[in-house]
Amino acid sequence: MEDPRIYPLTFQPALRDYLWGGRRLETLYGRALPPGVIAESWEISGHPTAPTRADAGVWTGQPLPVILAELGERLVGSAAAWALQRARFPLLVKLLDAQQDLSVQVHPGDAYALAHEAGELGKTEMWYVLHAEPGAGVILGVKPGVTREVFAGALQIANRKSQVANRKSPNAVERPLAELLRRVPVQAGQAIAIPAGTVHALLAGTVVTEIQQNSDATYRIYDWGRVGTDGKPRELHVEKALDVIDFAPLCPPILGREQPAGPPTPPALGAGGRIELVRNRYFVVEEVTLATGAAFDGAADGMTLEIWGCLEGQAQVEWAGATVALPAIRYTLLPATLGAFRIVAATPSKCLRVYLPAP
Repeated sequence: MEDPRIYPLTFQPALRDYLWGGRRLETLYGRALPPGVIAESWEISGHPTAPTRADAGVWTGQPLPVILAELGERLVGSAAAWALQRARFPLLVKLLDAQQDLSVQVHPGDAYALAHEAGELGKTEMWYVLHAEPGAGVILGVKPGVTREVFAGALQIANRKSQVANRKSPNAVERPLAELLRRVPVQAGQAIAIPAGTVHALLAGTVVTEIQQNSDATYRIYDWGRVGTDGKPRELHVEKALDVIDFAPLCPPILGREQPAGPPTPPALGAGGRIELVRNRYFVVEEVTLATGAAFDGAADGMTLEIWGCLEGQAQVEWAGATVALPAIRYTLLPATLGAFRIVAATPSKCLRVYLPAP
């Protein structure tokens, strides 16, 4: 007998009103938003600060952590053993609208986060650019040759008016912070890998979807001299950041079909294509493009959950139960024990497929 609790899950997003946000999730994608600034929409979240609640089926109204506690490996799969050990959903899926520049920041890895952030995991993430205004870009890593001492000196200058500025190292070399950061132009359709330890910032004029570890561990390095809603500078975490920044010269690549030097044409899938954008120890992200009527046939066999998001067009999930619509932009969580499924394009569609790699 089929378990009625196992079906493609959709969720009511959890909205965040950080000061750098805007209204483009409404103007670009028709989202119904409350008044004010909306910076992030957490689409699938098991994080305790903003869990998402199921909006259909027997789990309607239940937050994702409750569903995970009930279903366990049947929901996330055997590849999520590292997350189940901590009773945590493994991933977090967001939309971000950068009306202003985000702070320059870095995320710790698992070991540092667990030692310093009360059980929080580290944060490896990726961005897929949905919208980019002319001239838009991101900060991605530091330039070759930048050392911890040089970077600390630049932060000392940049944050000297902050109450929480980093104590100056005796070996610090003073240089303007902007000279040390790698700024990269971006355009819609590109994917950006951001491993833990990478200095980064999403800059004004971009809207992205973010796939990340289920963590909120962020160390803010520089905030452009802004103040928060309380009129005070937002907290910085410079000393922790300097502990975790990777100063190696290699920087994460930017991938995408619109990138002139990007990967080769992906293999055919119906009348569309499929390309792997990002792979790390925590998740794999693929872009799947389908022409009208084309389909992706898959099977959730117990190893991993699958998360599917339609970014352009109109698709749907077909399985043993009721069909689930996937308009742009919406995500669905396919439990690891769902069984056979199909993603079918009602119109030309571009989707993201997210799953956990085999351990």
